[in-house]
Amino acid sequence: MKISFDNTENAFKAKTDGELRRSYWLFKLIGSPSLVKLGATAAPLALNLGFKTVFKKTIFKQFVGGENIGDCSQTISDLGKYNVGTILDYSVEGKESEADFDACCTETIETIHRAKNDKNIPFCVFKVTGLARFALLEKVSARQDLSDAEKKEWDLVNQRVNKICKAAHDAGKPLFIDAEESWIQQAIDDLADNNMALYNKEKAIVYNTFQLYRKDRYSFLKQSFEKAKAGNYHLGAKLVRGAYMEKERVRASEQNYPSPIQDVKENSDKDYNAALEFCVAHIDRIGLCAGTHNEQSSLYLAELMEKYNVAKEDKRIYFSQLLGMSDHISFNLSLNGYNVAKYVPYGPIREVLPYLIRRAQENTSVKGQTGRELGLIIKEKARRKS
Repeated sequence: MKISFDNTENAFKAKTDGELRRSYWLFKLIGSPSLVKLGATAAPLALNLGFKTVFKKTIFKQFVGGENIGDCSQTISDLGKYNVGTILDYSVEGKESEADFDACCTETIETIHRAKNDKNIPFCVFKVTGLARFALLEKVSARQDLSDAEKKEWDLVNQRVNKICKAAHDAGKPLFIDAEESWIQQAIDDLADNNMALYNKEKAIVYNTFQLYRKDRYSFLKQSFEKAKAGNYHLGAKLVRGAYMEKERVRASEQNYPSPIQDVKENSDKDYNAALEFCVAHIDRIGLCAGTHNEQSSLYLAELMEKYNVAKEDKRIYFSQLLGMSDHISFNLSLNGYNVAKYVPYGPIREVLPYLIRRAQENTSVKGQTGRELGLIIKEKARRKS
């Protein structure tokens, strides 16, 4: 059966009429750059003025699973009814203390325990910036000498990451290490490589994330594969386009170095699709998750699976989108038999606010994203009335 991402009945099967109306108004608001800019400034103040309930029933409800793991149970169940998996993502950002890092490590391991033996939670995930100071990651990535105190601090970071990866291995639950800004990514790549070598001997458990909007990431993917072959372990590869484009270009301009970001979107698309084919062609030694809201890349991966005789239900390949976005991709793929999982962020409202603001800003900046979401919602509302 040919996949159609225009099938809105499938896309919004899990949404009530009320939820569809909420999505409509949210994407209308997100479609306005001026409103998003105002909201980014006003949101923290609004929370201080007691608007928590409003946030919880609107943008929080759309893009976040809940304030804690238990709150996410309904979302996990609702998605599972349509064979869409959940990736529990503890989305608390910007911490700086060792106590906060230890708490994040403990919480991440709790997501692994919750996921164990639950077919509706096929992956877990964490950000290294939840476990380490940004400035330390920057220094390690630049290969600068560390003080004795920093060496001890870096040892603790390695211990936290290893503890999480070992828990995932012991639970048999694949684990994503998210990519972040380019100037701290080398430290993250090193942590990912070290733990893949330890825990991916039989299959991909630990996954690194490759941001294909960077000019060097397709070649780095191939280098990572060769390193995995030489080390006799499987490569875990989550492919995304990327989430820090504006920040990357601004920093490159301010510090007078060439931007690592592709000059035009077409180059990102080209490298992303090339990376998809590379992974499918070497699927005997790679676990692949295609994190994308791009319809063409999603269809292309489905075509590649057919070309290389990979079954739709093969667990080595997953498609993934964010909760509250691109349901037309997620649900139409799952209803056609492909493996699909949604990133489901969770955390206290105030702590998750930076994530929500970034989601709104990304929707505004990605050409056509909000319009496409709105158009499909309008089409489904009309279908339900007819």
